Amino acid sequence: MHFFDKKLFTGFSRTKVLAILLLSSTLFACSSSDEDESTKVAELTELENAFEVEVLWDRDIGEGVQDYFSRIKPIIAYDKVYSASRMGYVMALEKDTGDTIWKVDLSDINDERSFWQARVSALVSGGPIAGMNKIFIGTENGDVYALDAETGAMIWQAKIKGEVIAQPSIDSGILVVNSSSGLLKAFDANTGDDLWEIEQDVPALTLRGISAPTIASGGVIVGSAKGDVNVYILSTGQTGWATEVGEATGSTELQRVVDVDSAPVVFGDKVYVISARGNLVAIELSSGRILWKRQYSSYRQIAVFRNDIYITTTRGHVYSLDRNNGIERWSNIELTNRGVTGPAVVGRYVVVGDFEGYLHWLDQDTGEIVTRYEIDGSGIYTTPTVVDGLIYSQTRDGDLEVIITPKDVPQKVTETNTAEE
Repeated sequence: MHFFDKKLFTGFSRTKVLAILLLSSTLFACSSSDEDESTKVAELTELENAFEVEVLWDRDIGEGVQDYFSRIKPIIAYDKVYSASRMGYVMALEKDTGDTIWKVDLSDINDERSFWQARVSALVSGGPIAGMNKIFIGTENGDVYALDAETGAMIWQAKIKGEVIAQPSIDSGILVVNSSSGLLKAFDANTGDDLWEIEQDVPALTLRGISAPTIASGGVIVGSAKGDVNVYILSTGQTGWATEVGEATGSTELQRVVDVDSAPVVFGDKVYVISARGNLVAIELSSGRILWKRQYSSYRQIAVFRNDIYITTTRGHVYSLDRNNGIERWSNIELTNRGVTGPAVVGRYVVVGDFEGYLHWLDQDTGEIVTRYEIDGSGIYTTPTVVDGLIYSQTRDGDLEVIITPKDVPQKVTETNTAEE
């Protein structure tokens, strides 16, 4: 079972981290005097599915990410599906059938490994993303690759100080990459030439994660390990506004971890951001002014759809809130401590995955889990990708499935509805 990643924190040895995890059961939990209750994993209850899901196709993407922290997830671009494995396979698949179009191995990108040499992992962890007919991907070695989207051929390769463990971002011909060392760097997306870089401060102890940059309105919006959200001018790297999101309230370094690890979400003239220990906030895009904030903690990606925000907290609780004022609409705590992914919206449902490899469909209006489907027992770590009503979900073992959610499903009639009728 994958409650924690092998590399959950930076700044500490693995032995120290395991000791901390064993001694600190309330790392991100709500206050509780019962240690067992705060770490207890919710068991799945028997569920009569509201509908049967259909698998359009499934494929193995190499060895997946196994037990490691790698935010690799499939993307859809140029009428193809692109994904990768941590060892180094990057693949392009036919969107309708899953047939392989091309496959490259970043662990031997120059084709120099002999038959007798063992394969060494490329440590792929950031990406892929698509833009300008290229696929961009980063590694824990600080490598940034640009591949031709049609053929997989290498276009250019560059280096960045630190590990690339979050998806880069591209706009206006500029690729922006964030690294675990605090370096935010911009490249010419066509050539790989350096454009600018920013050194951000990194605390001694942080979560094993960084914010993927978000580009909007000519600015690069990115969260920091200090609990801030910062804006930089895309063309020059010049600093714009900075807003504090996380609130360090404890007396120890561990208790004061406030990373903003999920990518900021821009919706209209607002930015929505959440901290691993602190707040969910709505920020005015033009000024950085906080419009409202609510006490929720998460390092998972948030989803904004119409007038709603959907979040998964560090405890695995799923919430729906009004995006205009942050008022809670519903909550679901049935998946407590199950390593729940960020939410994705499909049709009238919100979908999340868990550490045992199940996908759960929650009703958008009530938060009730209406359908459950298991992909495989290795677990689902990254937020499912939803495009054109299809769910693309990849497990830790590299099993990529494309799943159809029926559009016309009869609504359940509750006792309350029956009484009103």
